[in-house]
Amino acid sequence: MIGLYATLRSALAESAAKRGALVGQVVAMVVNDLGWLAFWLLFFDRVGELRGWDGDDVLVLLAVICSVAGTTMGLLSNARYLGTIVSEGGLDEVLRLPVPTLMHLLLRRVEPVNLGDLLFGVGLFAVVGDPTPLRCLVFVGVVAAGATVMTSFLVLTGSLAFFVGRGEAGELGLRAVIVFGTYPADVFAGVARAVLYTAIPAAFVSTVPSRLIASFDVGLAAILVAVAGLFATAAALVFRLGLRRYTSGAVWVR
Repeated sequence: MIGLYATLRSALAESAAKRGALVGQVVAMVVNDLGWLAFWLLFFDRVGELRGWDGDDVLVLLAVICSVAGTTMGLLSNARYLGTIVSEGGLDEVLRLPVPTLMHLLLRRVEPVNLGDLLFGVGLFAVVGDPTPLRCLVFVGVVAAGATVMTSFLVLTGSLAFFVGRGEAGELGLRAVIVFGTYPADVFAGVARAVLYTAIPAAFVSTVPSRLIASFDVGLAAILVAVAGLFATAAALVFRLGLRRYTSGAVWVR
């Protein structure tokens, strides 16, 4: 644990070394997220309600998905690059260290621009989420669970590089979760909706967490925690199996 803490502290210090660049990137992402906020405000001003979701509900969903994405892509940003790291033979230096390989990989890089997502998400919840102490506790819990699902899904897709030798799957998985996670899963129907609760777990990244904030339900919370645990276990297992196939980073790359 001490080694992992030192890894995260070093990554944060590195990202904060150039404060001007850090602030600029964070502000740029916040401005980008404000564009999504304006879109939903205009949309619900005209539509009013969409399959049981009104403007306030979707703003809470936006706060959740931004916070989850900011946690995963900002603080654990190597989750999205895992496939590239594996396919280009970048694990040798990590395997020599006396720390858990996967956790060290996830913690050793912080993406400053995506910290803007986290800042925006927390700030938006503070404005529109009616932040009582209980709701704040629920918000933190569901964001942690959603980030676990998202990070684990990216690790799963990135670990495919151990078996197929290509690292694009992680980036494709990220785009799928982000695109579908910014909409309530209830707006989809049939097979598409089923996919969002299974193969691409976008519903457990945003829709289910935001429902729990609006109206906490013990059963639904238990399902979210169970899904997060299932994805985390599967990600760790597939990564461990992939490591057995990993040989060396002594490869030629363009």
